[in-house]
Amino acid sequence: MKIGTPKEVLDGENRVAMTPDSALQLQKLGYDCAIEAGAGVAAGFSDAAYKEAGVEVIKSAAQLYKAADVVAKVRPPTETEAKRLREGQLLISFFWPAQNEEQMKTIADKGTSVIAMDMVPRISRAQKMDALSSMANIAGYRAVIEAGNNFGRFFTGQITAAGKVPPAKVLIVGAGVAGLAAIGTSTSLGAITYAFDVRPEVAEQVESMGAEFVYLDFEEEQQDGSASGGYASVSSPEFREAQLAKFRELAPEVDIVITTALIPNREAPELWTEDMVKAMKRGSVIVDLAAEKGGNCKMTVMDDKIVTDNGVTIIGYTDFPSRMATQSSTLYATNIRHMMTDLTPEKDGQVNHNMEDDVIRGATVTHAGEVTFPPPPPKVAAIAAQKPKEKVKELTPEERRAQEVAAFKAQTKNQVTLLTVGAVLLLAVGLVAPASFMQHFIVFVLSVFVGFQVIWGVSHSLHTPLMAVTNAISSIIILGALMQIGSSSILITILAAAAVFMASINIIGGFLVTRRMLAMFQKS
Repeated sequence: MKIGTPKEVLDGENRVAMTPDSALQLQKLGYDCAIEAGAGVAAGFSDAAYKEAGVEVIKSAAQLYKAADVVAKVRPPTETEAKRLREGQLLISFFWPAQNEEQMKTIADKGTSVIAMDMVPRISRAQKMDALSSMANIAGYRAVIEAGNNFGRFFTGQITAAGKVPPAKVLIVGAGVAGLAAIGTSTSLGAITYAFDVRPEVAEQVESMGAEFVYLDFEEEQQDGSASGGYASVSSPEFREAQLAKFRELAPEVDIVITTALIPNREAPELWTEDMVKAMKRGSVIVDLAAEKGGNCKMTVMDDKIVTDNGVTIIGYTDFPSRMATQSSTLYATNIRHMMTDLTPEKDGQVNHNMEDDVIRGATVTHAGEVTFPPPPPKVAAIAAQKPKEKVKELTPEERRAQEVAAFKAQTKNQVTLLTVGAVLLLAVGLVAPASFMQHFIVFVLSVFVGFQVIWGVSHSLHTPLMAVTNAISSIIILGALMQIGSSSILITILAAAAVFMASINIIGGFLVTRRMLAMFQKS
């Protein structure tokens, strides 16, 4: 069978669904590859590069659709492209079936099968085919770059001879794939980054990337915002009001806002209202990644950039991945290649459209002359819903003092108990042991007790410097043991040798650990 990729016809779309590298991998699956002339030029892939990879370059789109058994592209087919599809052919592309019901039915009536890359289930096994995540990752990164390009100051704070420059404050609304990519880019550039999401289980991810998660003072226990498949769900009116109140509080403080909130098959929720825009400082920037679905800010103009009367720049571009066409095409072509790998289990160049496979079934919207959308719900959620952590109650000074007193009493009781038990044991040993032995034994017991108390009370951050002290103590132990090795008693000789061996291990290990710690602070 032959896989063909036509040139994208939408204005401004620079991506391509097949790269020379992905074509080589598809050929290993047993497929022949074809591409329309000039399809990869905008993404940086020449026709010569495709020919070198063994790809047939076809002059026109009409000829390519006629020759290909599988058509792989980026954007949903136009009316003209849909007419070129035929019975038994397979189309793989973004399709947005909920918004293209009429076209979906027309294609199904033709007998063409369609795999929508935007319908790939968000489960672990399908991550390698998740084109939405691949493109969202690029969009999130590019959104921060675009914001920086329109922001008149540094992201990171600086202290210069001319004065101090404060760091930019960035708010990311929505911590999905695009949001997390934006968080990573923003923190890397040195900005103070805040992030909000209706799903409390992503708070740890946000904080692990160096951003501060914005919590709401909201008491509704069941509001966790999670939906199957790793997407956010519709929030309650009460939660929405608390959310907007928090954003109004933050609006005058933040310099850059990047909104990424989308709910599948719905218009983008309005999260950044006109009064919030008016409350922002002059020179602030809003990047609305939901512009194609109506925008999280209703002042956003799709595919355009505007400046409001109070000097706030609002960016509503919908082609962020296309602005990084080489990288986007590489990732998207890899997603397509992984999909074809699952469709070709025998690696014989023949498509096995297995509708029992969860991933293939979930992504298929038409097959065998029928519309198969919507698919059955996913069996596994991408992110398991977790209960939000209980807020730690702030203690009053009196309560804190009472806790400290109780802890002190408990610790004192434990120490008195240990000392009592130790005294009884010493008394028992003293009744049967000679006086010379008791003198040494008492010193030994006291040194163990004092050493334990001292080391246990040392802060964890001081344990590494403490190794230098323990190495010194170990060296004293070795010297003492060496003096006893020549004793006439076999027991003392054996104990002394064991002391030398164990103390040597402690010294060598201490030096190795200290050396590794110091190496972390050396410039390469």
